[in-house]
Amino acid sequence: MSQVQTVSGSGIPVIGDDIDTDRIIPARFLRCVTFDSLGEQVFADDRAQLKGQHPFDLPQYQDAKILVVNANFGCGSSREHAPQSIIRWGIQAIVGESFAEIFFGNCIANGIPCVTGEPDQIKQLQTLIQNNPQQEITLDLTDMKIHAQDWVAPINMGEGSRQMLLGGTWDSCGQLVQNIDQIRETASQLPYLAWNS
Repeated sequence: MSQVQTVSGSGIPVIGDDIDTDRIIPARFLRCVTFDSLGEQVFADDRAQLKGQHPFDLPQYQDAKILVVNANFGCGSSREHAPQSIIRWGIQAIVGESFAEIFFGNCIANGIPCVTGEPDQIKQLQTLIQNNPQQEITLDLTDMKIHAQDWVAPINMGEGSRQMLLGGTWDSCGQLVQNIDQIRETASQLPYLAWNS
């Protein structure tokens, strides 16, 4: 199982409240069979409208690992494709003012921390990133702080979700694989799984 304790890397700011899942990944891309190519389509309509000036197109943000957003990010429909497209682009953690509940849950189910901070601190972090896109940012789930050089701010996350990430229990498939012997033992005792020839 994969534990998530810290995420370090450069950041990418996407500024604005109420950015919904249809903006993150437009509905026409939901027909995909796998999520593999969704990273190319993240924010597709916003990027087309901004003609190469969207943060996800700007060269200084291309290796970013930490997305920094504002309030109610991921609102709208419950499509799992939204966090998948962000993950496939290369993001490993999201910091924001607040998140829509289902979007948050989909991120945690994929091992992506979504942590919140005070609105003024989130805006400060977005400005720090804009002024120095290559600086390293570290999100630490152990001490619940985010660091950008000398700048440090507290972050928040529900304790249940935090413990799932720290312990690796967010990974339900990993838990099954890790406990395969116990699963086989339990299955062997279930009468409806016994093979009668």
